[in-house]
Amino acid sequence: MSRTTIADVAREAGVTKATVSHALSGNRPTSEETRAKVLAAAEKLHWVPSQSARALATSKANAVAVVLARDPSVIANDSFFPAFISGVESVLAETETALLLQVVSGRDAEERAYRTLSNGRADGALLLDLRSDDWRVPFLDTLGLPTVLVGAYEQPTRFSCVRTDDAAPVREIVAHLRAAGHERIAHISGPLDYVHSRARADAYTTAIGSDELLREGDFTAASGRDLTEELLAVRDRPTAILYSNDTMAIAGLSYARSQGLVIPRDLAISGFDDDHLSAHLSPALTSVSSDPAARGRAAARLLREDILGTPPRTEVVDCNVVHFRESTAPSASA
Repeated sequence: MSRTTIADVAREAGVTKATVSHALSGNRPTSEETRAKVLAAAEKLHWVPSQSARALATSKANAVAVVLARDPSVIANDSFFPAFISGVESVLAETETALLLQVVSGRDAEERAYRTLSNGRADGALLLDLRSDDWRVPFLDTLGLPTVLVGAYEQPTRFSCVRTDDAAPVREIVAHLRAAGHERIAHISGPLDYVHSRARADAYTTAIGSDELLREGDFTAASGRDLTEELLAVRDRPTAILYSNDTMAIAGLSYARSQGLVIPRDLAISGFDDDHLSAHLSPALTSVSSDPAARGRAAARLLREDILGTPPRTEVVDCNVVHFRESTAPSASA
């Protein structure tokens, strides 16, 4: 029979490992109710912290982590990540906490990274690129690593969460395009196992009433270009394309122009995430400003609270704003 660990006590009490440590060591404020739950769980499981566990309870790594399972080239060219990280860093700087950023390839590498982090390398983690059925959430719960979910995770969880509304701006753009005379409106999404990509795609198909012109991209310029080529080859081609990020939108715009199409006369184009160059293109790109820095600040604040043993909560960051620019206009037939 395996030896009972602090993670077992945390699961039994419905709290994180950090909260168990704080409740037993007394080095952080903990409510009497939480402390009682921890003590009851420890007694039920016959757990007594070892000398090393007691030492760990009073120590901190003074670092939090972000692990990204994406192609580094995608991260380098995506405007979301630098802005999000800057928001996180602005909060961490208040307590001189370091940010550990690790890029991994594959589930095995990601599991190893989180195991290492939970073994004293980091006090907590920020979880991005949430999937609809994300194995990482229960896995991190098992490890007892304080974690904040960045995205609209719909499954039961004990973790704090930062949410935004990815559907509303898509509905707004579709309504704008329809009012401008467009009837054949396409959408090039991000990977549909990501909850934010799925939310945008679902909003699109609900607004349009069909998924005929929905194509799944991967946020890269190459997928934006290739899927634009595919859509423009359709006999009754779309007169407008809504992309799930600006990188794909800019690549699609470039391809359309290379085929002699005039934007927006022949094809209206909109993006998402409002890259800092999007307003300076010719024509300027309609896009959605999602204020990643604000989400980064909110996530870092929640994680700081969680590390201190505060009960988890969900914070909704209302930050998505559509900027209508020259790339969307009435269709040629309007």
